[in-house]
Amino acid sequence: MGDIWVRTEFSCINRSKAIFDDIYALDDPRAYFSVLGDLDYMIPDVAEPVVRQILAAKASATGLKPVVLDIGCSYGINAAVHRFPLTFGGLRHRYARREMRAISSETLVRLDRNFYAAWPDVGLARFIGLDVSAPAISYATNVGLLDQGIVADLEKDALSTDSAQILRSADVIMSTGCIGYITEKTFRKILDATERCPWIISFVLRMFPFESLASTFANRGLVTERLYGATFIQRRFRDAEEFEDCLASLAALGVDATGLESEGLFHADLILSRPEADARATPLENIVTVASGRGRPIGPRYVHVEGTEGLQVALEP
Repeated sequence: MGDIWVRTEFSCINRSKAIFDDIYALDDPRAYFSVLGDLDYMIPDVAEPVVRQILAAKASATGLKPVVLDIGCSYGINAAVHRFPLTFGGLRHRYARREMRAISSETLVRLDRNFYAAWPDVGLARFIGLDVSAPAISYATNVGLLDQGIVADLEKDALSTDSAQILRSADVIMSTGCIGYITEKTFRKILDATERCPWIISFVLRMFPFESLASTFANRGLVTERLYGATFIQRRFRDAEEFEDCLASLAALGVDATGLESEGLFHADLILSRPEADARATPLENIVTVASGRGRPIGPRYVHVEGTEGLQVALEP
């Protein structure tokens, strides 16, 4: 009953979020950057310095360059901003150019392969990816952002033997937005396939409860730490309905949105799950310093304004 309840709860909360399925089903990321960029999507950029600090701590503990499994990796953007001196914002401007919009996907993939190969790889890890989108995985592997990619929906399907073989080497599992679309059902299958006790880095929108996942990880010998005192901006709300529905979901969980989501932005928590000995040796607050994205320029945001007729939604420039 527990799995069914969690999937049902996540499904209900997800109804309050805008659906962008179409931008993940294309052969290249131009629509992805256009649509999400217009909403000031920034979680890859604000997460990267924190991910880098955690990966450095992991590498220091093992003496090895870790292999990161990026769950919900889409077009490999987390790998791009970590491995190369690039940002989501910079890449968005690259793909928005009229010359780039006019060429075929095949030509773009060839150009992007050369583009990424021209940059020095300053990353602390190798990346493999998991996503339900075959075109996104194909792009990310073809341009060299991911060493290997897995196309699977582990909420519904079993893990294939070939995919399990790829996952064996994962030292770190990372998610910057897919929790809520996936549950502990996916994580169980991944953890069953890994040879090591991986660290799990989760950036989780505050509207999604994490307790069931933390319990699943605890059953695998992993303790879960949450970084308190900081949140990480994902993007602006697409419209007033998404804004209001998110606030309602947070209120139902007893989460105070004042100064955070109430200001028109999705916020995520940073959660790290790993073996207890590792957590004792280097607590999360000793690893991470934060730049949350609050100082970044953004477009108009939905906010609440107290008016003569009560609380109203306004679009603040």
